[in-house]
Amino acid sequence: MSLHIHLASLLLLLSPLPQILSGEESFKKAAYKLSKPLISDDGKVYLCSEKNFFAFESNGSVAWTLSLSYKCSPSMAPVQGESRKIYVIAEDRVLKINPLNVGSSELAVELFFGSEYERLGDIIGLAVSISSSCVLINVKNRGLFAYRLQGKLYWSVGPLLYQHGYRQGCRKNITECYFSSVPVFDHCEASIYISNNQGEIYALSTRSPHFKWIQDFSSFGSTLTMKAGNNGLLYVTVAAKALILAVDVSRGSILWQKSFGPLSMGDYAPAVDSNGWISIGSLDGYLYSFSPKGVLKKFPKVLNMDSVIQVSPVLGCSGYAIYVSQTQIEGKITRIIGDYTYISAMKSKGVIFTLINPATGIIFWSEQYPGLFSSEFLRSDLQHFLLDESVLLAFFAASSTGNRLPCRSSRKILSEVCIKLLTDYARKFQHLHRFPSFSSGNKKTILLFLIFESIILLVLAIIVKFCCMFWKKKKLQNQHLGKFLDKRRSLRLQKKVFDRSITELQQKAAEDAIANEVLEKLGNLVKQRENIERKLSTSYSLGRDEIGPRSPSLLPLSDRKTRSFSFQGAKKESVTLFHTVSDTSSETSWSERDSDTNISEDEEETDKGKSPIEIFSSSDDEIYQEEYQSSTPSFFASTSRQVTEIEEMKSGDQKDSVDHPLQNRSTSIRKRNSYSSS
Repeated sequence: MSLHIHLASLLLLLSPLPQILSGEESFKKAAYKLSKPLISDDGKVYLCSEKNFFAFESNGSVAWTLSLSYKCSPSMAPVQGESRKIYVIAEDRVLKINPLNVGSSELAVELFFGSEYERLGDIIGLAVSISSSCVLINVKNRGLFAYRLQGKLYWSVGPLLYQHGYRQGCRKNITECYFSSVPVFDHCEASIYISNNQGEIYALSTRSPHFKWIQDFSSFGSTLTMKAGNNGLLYVTVAAKALILAVDVSRGSILWQKSFGPLSMGDYAPAVDSNGWISIGSLDGYLYSFSPKGVLKKFPKVLNMDSVIQVSPVLGCSGYAIYVSQTQIEGKITRIIGDYTYISAMKSKGVIFTLINPATGIIFWSEQYPGLFSSEFLRSDLQHFLLDESVLLAFFAASSTGNRLPCRSSRKILSEVCIKLLTDYARKFQHLHRFPSFSSGNKKTILLFLIFESIILLVLAIIVKFCCMFWKKKKLQNQHLGKFLDKRRSLRLQKKVFDRSITELQQKAAEDAIANEVLEKLGNLVKQRENIERKLSTSYSLGRDEIGPRSPSLLPLSDRKTRSFSFQGAKKESVTLFHTVSDTSSETSWSERDSDTNISEDEEETDKGKSPIEIFSSSDDEIYQEEYQSSTPSFFASTSRQVTEIEEMKSGDQKDSVDHPLQNRSTSIRKRNSYSSS
């Protein structure tokens, strides 16, 4: 029967290198057994051993050590956080280590999660996302807890949720259901993935305990290992059935599934490179690498029956190549019993370390242990520790042994992967909507598309700005939209009537001399028009009305000896009428005139206050009803009568205004002062 339908037996256990490789005297003096390693961006390797925390340089020498109050978990690697901080699980507590404070007076280790006196529960998994500023802690039978980097609880959620009257999660058994996996961050999707002990996978948002989807994979098994591809895929490994599933992160549906050889452990963690290839080492001696589309490549191409791969591959600093270790053995026996495959390994002979690019199949470096590079590690401080293949792989990756590609930080690798994912989404969208291809090199097409896109964005920005400005107007908030538009329409009609009347009188005034009373009424029309323009440009504007240039002055000019009225006709011919005052006038008479002017000005303001359209108020809401009534046909009739009266008075009073310059002197001066005060 084919291998992919059988259950892999985990009979071959991972052994430390001193037992695999006999004859090395340094290993006999080993005193410390190290936990799973963490490779940081600064090139250091962090490991735990009992209550000691070690920071190694990439060459194997100890950089510094810390004594902890609790024992570290040997099966869980430290997790890198913000600003080079390290999170460690120790006796169901989470410790936060600040390497920058090591050797200083400041505190280097603090208790991030848990109590000093009692255990809150078994911690199953820990994950940190710097981009989301979030620390995830999975506690058995208690749920998933999200903390801020400062230690404040952000949110928490359990595997069972009732929403809209329906139960979500734990479909088979409610009482014994709990999250059973390490939480996984998808940095490009801002999502979290976690599974329960019943084979269900949850997708959550990093900002809130909101389930995006829950999918049941219990038909494949209850123990699931997840790895985010950061390429729109979530890779799920089922060790019991030697299966790998590619899950769509948006819906949770399975895109493809493939089989591989049996694994050495149930929580085997694959490696995903920047190209989206996922690589898994099997006990059959093969390295299985799958592309994002499910294309399989097996390394080596010729089956070596005398080797096994026990530990997970390690991603190199470039993000494209991975380090793999193959343990050479004297022989192995494979037995198939029912649906199970049993592999028994004989005595080990050595280990081969390889650096390979799964996407291209190029092998950059390979060395048999002990070799040139591994011997240097054995002469360093590592000789005092029990080493296995996973620890040596970490030091090979930290020192970039055999790497020909430029190294990048993990944050830069993630950012480039996310940018690549967005580019792929854009190409798919372009293909679905048949946009012009940008890969053809057609610069003109690209330029036209960018211009078209810019125009659309500009129009949308203008519309949004106009809507925000329009709906914030106080007049619109206090009235209905219909009344607002009716009032604006009536004001515009009034303005047109005033414009037409004033234009006709200005043209006639530029050709013939007119009387003072006619000028006074003409000035009132100008003043009323300016009042309407002010309202149209402020309270009742739609964002496009502006007050135009002020009309030519119709106000009298006086130097206490002469008085003039200036106009500018349609042909831009200036006309000035001078009224000469007798030089023999005394100062007393002028003071009397000023007094008379002040009194007349007060009377005129009182008279103007009786007309609704002449009211100047800071709040237009108080006079809305009066102004709206003036927009009726009677208003336009009264305006027409004013214009007719002005035209009739002009013909009868023109001669008097020229022959008798001192006639109605107080009225003219009163008009001048009232215009000056306005």
